[in-house]
Amino acid sequence: MNLLTVLQHTSADYLGLLEDHLEGRRIRFNYCRPFTEGVSIPNSQKVGDGIVLLGGGPWGTAGDRDLPTLAEEIKLTRACLLSNKVVIGFGVGAQILALAADGRVEKTPLSFSVDYAKRTKEGALNGYLPERFPHIVYMRDRPIPPDYADILALDSDGHPAVFQIGEKAFGFTGHPGFKRAMAEDLIMEFSEGPANPAMSIQSLGEKKHEIEDALVPIMTGLIQTTRLMQSDN
Repeated sequence: MNLLTVLQHTSADYLGLLEDHLEGRRIRFNYCRPFTEGVSIPNSQKVGDGIVLLGGGPWGTAGDRDLPTLAEEIKLTRACLLSNKVVIGFGVGAQILALAADGRVEKTPLSFSVDYAKRTKEGALNGYLPERFPHIVYMRDRPIPPDYADILALDSDGHPAVFQIGEKAFGFTGHPGFKRAMAEDLIMEFSEGPANPAMSIQSLGEKKHEIEDALVPIMTGLIQTTRLMQSDN
């Protein structure tokens, strides 16, 4: 059984619907919560087969409200890239991946959107990335992947929605397993929230089954591409 270390940045933002897909494939995962007392960012030798960098709610990386552990997480992510470990980033996690790979970030306000992303090439995620899929973003700032990154999908504004760095690293500006309850908890967890979230929360609830259906091929392709079920990983 392979093991992923999941870096959680808020109590409300977690793997969500991805948990069942990992458990069903007997891929273990441990949450690391550096925002709690006495917990620090591990080094690359202690994360198992790779890391998942979760979203950060109102935390960003472009200077207005930076994630407190940003420097340590960039260092860890860069070490994982150099050792060909799996790196999967959602939201602010995708920003960390971009920065670790010599990309950059663009300053944008905190936003919460429920929309769709469109695949840019048929072979993305071993051919399993849907042509069109729900794109749920709760994020401050935006990743700008390095020029050598492979852009797998774009959002409705033409910005990268999914990108790949090397063989085993993937950035998602949205969270493909996001739940309505996660959005509600994020809004309650922080004094700062997105403007007018009610419509996005309603839309998120209405797209529940679409999100679940799209996640099946996304996870199939992600697991195959990262080789997380192979014993030589």
